[in-house]
Amino acid sequence: MKKSFLIFFFFMLAIQSGFAQLKTYSFEEVEKLSVENPKPIVVFIYTSWCKYCKMMENTTFKNRVIINLLNNNFYFVELDAENKSNITFNKYTFKFKPTGQKTGVHELATALATIDDQIAYPTISVLDVDYSILFQKHSYIKTKDLISILEKIKEFPIFEDNSSK
Repeated sequence: MKKSFLIFFFFMLAIQSGFAQLKTYSFEEVEKLSVENPKPIVVFIYTSWCKYCKMMENTTFKNRVIINLLNNNFYFVELDAENKSNITFNKYTFKFKPTGQKTGVHELATALATIDDQIAYPTISVLDVDYSILFQKHSYIKTKDLISILEKIKEFPIFEDNSSK
């Protein structure tokens, strides 16, 4: 009896402490969803070899507060900067551009992660409902810092427009 109670207790604790999953979308999905429910888009631009990108994936984006903020107020898109697939977004087809024999950068990653003529990973870009860039930041972003950034973005006028719907 004690054993089954302990298992139930830990199961309930695990549910409350966060099996919450971050909802991720493709750019195509976001465009369709934005027609009925416009929200800013948070784009996480990363590469498979970037250790700071992996750190953000395993810490920042696993935080329950971040997950709730993103799921409830934004569309979240992950973009591998070395993705070789074409991506159609905002009436344009973005393609992978080789820069060497086995290297290259996707045009959409270049468009969203270039700050002061430099691209670095990871980059967070937040797009407004018209797909203009509201915010960009290169580098690893700690959980508390990303919470602060997202909370500030929630104060932008777009959220006032959506609250009346």
